[in-house]
Amino acid sequence: MGFHTFDADRADKLEDESRYRYLSREELVEAIDPEPDAALADLGSGTGFYTDDVAPFAGEIRAVDVQSAMHDAYREKGLPEDVSLVTADVADLPFSDGDLDGAFSTMTFHEFASEAALSEVARVLRDGGRFVVADWSGAGRGESGPPVAERYDRDEAVELLESAGFDVERADERPETVLIVASR
Repeated sequence: MGFHTFDADRADKLEDESRYRYLSREELVEAIDPEPDAALADLGSGTGFYTDDVAPFAGEIRAVDVQSAMHDAYREKGLPEDVSLVTADVADLPFSDGDLDGAFSTMTFHEFASEAALSEVARVLRDGGRFVVADWSGAGRGESGPPVAERYDRDEAVELLESAGFDVERADERPETVLIVASR
């Protein structure tokens, strides 16, 4: 839907551990299921809150955000050795075809999901590469996150992913969020 991105002036709010109420580290890592040498991308990484959680389980993570101010906040916080910062729009990723073993998006899918962006994610993933989406649900009550009108529910998100050529392996509608595991 892409109505807006998270305000970089409020980047400190992204470091709030209450976010684990909606998606835990364990749940995210289990969904991604990375090999120890995996090359991953965190799409809409912000300050790296979830990037930091996944980093110990992968070989490298490219933290992708369209806002360089988010990368500035991440640098201030400190980057894990295996994380590199990439300022780019998800619809125009600076990676080679099949360059990544997997990608994930935590609470940002609604900001970039479009035919162009999802085709680009499919392009940069290797065959069988996994794409994990955890985002605010359009079926939620709006207790946190963006307005409900700016979100996708499970069925809408699945339809977008399948239209881009992904095979959806799991799609869970939860009280306020969706969790989707898809592969290329």
